[in-house]
Amino acid sequence: MANHLDLEEQEQLDELKAFWNRFGNLITWSLIVVLAAFAGWNGYQYWQRSQAAQAAALYDEVDRASKAGDVAMVERAFSDMKDKFGSTAFAQQAGLLAAKTLYEKSKPDEAKAALTWVAEQSSDEGYRAIAHLRLASVLLEAKGYDDALKQLSGSFPKDFEPLVADRKGDVYFLQDKKTDAIAQYQIAYKGLDEQDQYRRLVEVKLNSLGIDPRPAVPVVTSAGPVSVEVKK
Repeated sequence: MANHLDLEEQEQLDELKAFWNRFGNLITWSLIVVLAAFAGWNGYQYWQRSQAAQAAALYDEVDRASKAGDVAMVERAFSDMKDKFGSTAFAQQAGLLAAKTLYEKSKPDEAKAALTWVAEQSSDEGYRAIAHLRLASVLLEAKGYDDALKQLSGSFPKDFEPLVADRKGDVYFLQDKKTDAIAQYQIAYKGLDEQDQYRRLVEVKLNSLGIDPRPAVPVVTSAGPVSVEVKK
């Protein structure tokens, strides 16, 4: 009986050896590839965390400089952000913050440069949309109407479409294109939520152009239906 078991074990060992001789290298290299990929993924995650931590620290510098009104520090810290962590969300946020500070400190060209960088380099469509809108506002202040409209062309996330329409309305209004301005303000008004305070501002703009965007509600009387304006 023992000899029979020994023979079976020997056969199994021989089969295992044959299998290993045939597929051993493939299995070994496959394991090496899997382990290398796992190690690489862990390394990448660590690198990302490290990058994020350093970018956050540098963003804090931009924020502190902005609150202190230190324009030179804002420009220097934002420049470092672009060079070292340009692909991070912190860099794009820093660009928007730096542009705001620079514009408030009467440095419109530098503000435009920061906003242009965000608009062109950001991987986040929300940040790009904000940059285009703010850049259009800066250009509008400088009476660069055609350039402002260029910033408002193309596609935008749905949530930003009413704001884009409102800004287009502003451009057309300043160009004395009343019909175009009304059309854009109406798009903005309809796109904004009824509870949004900004909608009231758009309504004021339409009122100034002789348009009341509020719908009339039919009221049934003995003489028939009568349209009554909704007062808000």
